[in-house]
Amino acid sequence: MMQDSPIYIPTDSNHGAVDSHLSQEISTTASEHLDESNNESTARDSEGEEKKMRKKALPMDCAPAPNEKLEQAQKMAEKFIKEKEVYKANRELIRCVALTRIIYGDGHWQLAQAFANLAHSYLILQGLPAQAIEHAESAKRTMLIGIRTPAATPEDKREILGTLVTIYFTLGVAHLAQNNGKESYLSLQKAERLMEELQELDGRVSMGLKISEKDLVIAFGRTCLQQNMLDFATSYFEKAVNAVISTEGDTAPELINLYQKIAQSEQLKKNHERAIAYLLQAHSICMALHKKLSVEAAQTALLLGKAYAAIGDQQHIGTAEMYFTESLIAYQAALGAKDSLTLTAIEEFSKWLVYVGKKQQAYRLLKDSLKSIIDTYGDFSEKAAETYHIMGSICLAEGKMREAYQLFNKCLQIQIAVYGPRNRKLKDTQELLTALERSPAVHEGNRLLK
Repeated sequence: MMQDSPIYIPTDSNHGAVDSHLSQEISTTASEHLDESNNESTARDSEGEEKKMRKKALPMDCAPAPNEKLEQAQKMAEKFIKEKEVYKANRELIRCVALTRIIYGDGHWQLAQAFANLAHSYLILQGLPAQAIEHAESAKRTMLIGIRTPAATPEDKREILGTLVTIYFTLGVAHLAQNNGKESYLSLQKAERLMEELQELDGRVSMGLKISEKDLVIAFGRTCLQQNMLDFATSYFEKAVNAVISTEGDTAPELINLYQKIAQSEQLKKNHERAIAYLLQAHSICMALHKKLSVEAAQTALLLGKAYAAIGDQQHIGTAEMYFTESLIAYQAALGAKDSLTLTAIEEFSKWLVYVGKKQQAYRLLKDSLKSIIDTYGDFSEKAAETYHIMGSICLAEGKMREAYQLFNKCLQIQIAVYGPRNRKLKDTQELLTALERSPAVHEGNRLLK
């Protein structure tokens, strides 16, 4: 009988026991499954179709066995994931962990697989990297406990390798989300080696694998970008672009973000012209897929405005202003004047207008948006204080001392409420006001304007 070759499992330093909260969560779920009858449903909001699926093909006079319940939970998890029912999917994945532990014990690779699926769900569906790391580490420890047990079949070996890919990919992306670039890169390297081993086993990457080669390449690109490994980041993102184009065409929605990431890398390398070329491609796809007055079009136009502004020469001022204006019009049409994205675009645009000397235009833009800023963020908010400060700076630069004093004074009152009396920003504003008090223009009829 031919014996399978051992599977390479990357190891790290030992970790502590699984968090007690997780243990309680899993054991409670297991208890629920052992005690519930065939006609009951754990979730109150899943009665209809969910209950029917759980009872399908089961005898009416007996409760299902744990392995039948596991199969049901797996099917329900897949169903809810497809329907983007995040919390219901997560609940079913927790049931899968509990039932797998009951059926196979603590050291079986299928328990590791259940933990890995749960970790991947926390990361991808809910964006919770801390929980994802916790469950991925549980999966890794479970896999290491059962390392002495050889894979029974080639199919088991494929499943184990696929589970390990999921574990290390999840750890890599979760560490990336927590700005831990080094740990992210190391975990992704392990996922890459395991995927190569799986490909050698099958001659191709398994279709049932949760992680694609493209997913891995994009994660590498993001990690390299975070660590300022800019040439590597560009290379990974370009590889991902080629993969997307080869399968989905050159107007695939995913290309928008990839082109933006390459542009970000090129901007950090001060390659402004190359960055603009990629942003123009992203904007072109966006305009083809979405309305001109859409949030997506507004976002790409704003990035183009900032990219042209970053060049810093007179030749591109008109183009930068065109894209800033286009972005602002699109945001206002799609989201309204009071949305935070619209107000952020106004802030970016006005700061650039001040920088290029168009102070009156910036002042009008900020003055017109002031009511929306106050309605959105409140009278005493950091955004309101910053707006008054910029407007005051414009008046000061143009010699309008009285108006500048009034605006800085409003800014100061808000800063006191927002930051407290000892903040550095407050001290700087107070020094400006003290200097302005010496100006005769601030006084009116021997009375200081307050």
